[in-house]
Amino acid sequence: MFSTLHHDMQAVFDRDPAARSKLEVLLTYPGLHAIWLHRLAHWLWRRDLKLLGRLVSQTSRFLTGIEIHPGAAIGPGFFIDHGMGVVIGETAEVGANVTIYHGVTLGGVSWQKGKRHPTIGNSVVLGAGAKVLGPIVVGDHSRVGANSVVVKDTPAESVVVGVPGRMRPRDGLLQPADPERDLQHNILPDATAEALRAFADRMVILEGEIMELRSLHKGDNGHLAPPPAEWTPDRYLGPFGI
Repeated sequence: MFSTLHHDMQAVFDRDPAARSKLEVLLTYPGLHAIWLHRLAHWLWRRDLKLLGRLVSQTSRFLTGIEIHPGAAIGPGFFIDHGMGVVIGETAEVGANVTIYHGVTLGGVSWQKGKRHPTIGNSVVLGAGAKVLGPIVVGDHSRVGANSVVVKDTPAESVVVGVPGRMRPRDGLLQPADPERDLQHNILPDATAEALRAFADRMVILEGEIMELRSLHKGDNGHLAPPPAEWTPDRYLGPFGI
């Protein structure tokens, strides 16, 4: 148990450059307070002292603004940055070295008893305001962008962005997993922009084909007229800054 508590504290220094001393972290980091109180509540819960566990959980919620059900299973090295508004449900399972930001919800989508909350793999990063809903699995070393809503299983080494979350494998700057880079949420793909650009590329091709047909119809010596130079994807996407 003491090894797990030490791992929790070390995670703060590893992932928060604002942490300056152990005393400061012990006294002023609500994320650390919440996870340690949760470990006590979970210990009571597993020994069938459920009311006592809930009381510890609600005390932690009052003190930190972070609500973790005592039934949730959380691995070592769990780091909650800021943490206000974090909610973790009863049957949620969280692996080792997971990082989450304020406003994250690991929630359920059913009123039925049983497994109804997500399972989060090892070394996953959940951005601020992300919602992971239902008994789904987010694979190891995955990233979920801020304010994304994840409702489907996500393979390991994935990046999820958008509402609902759109998944894509890591590639380019995102491959392979890098704990330091994974905290930089400005380095994420834009699935919507990619879809719009593909649509614009297709429009350019179609307009070029229309010009060719018009040229043939006019009998312009049989030569095919290429589309004008200004007919590019930027013609459609430029005004939107995409």
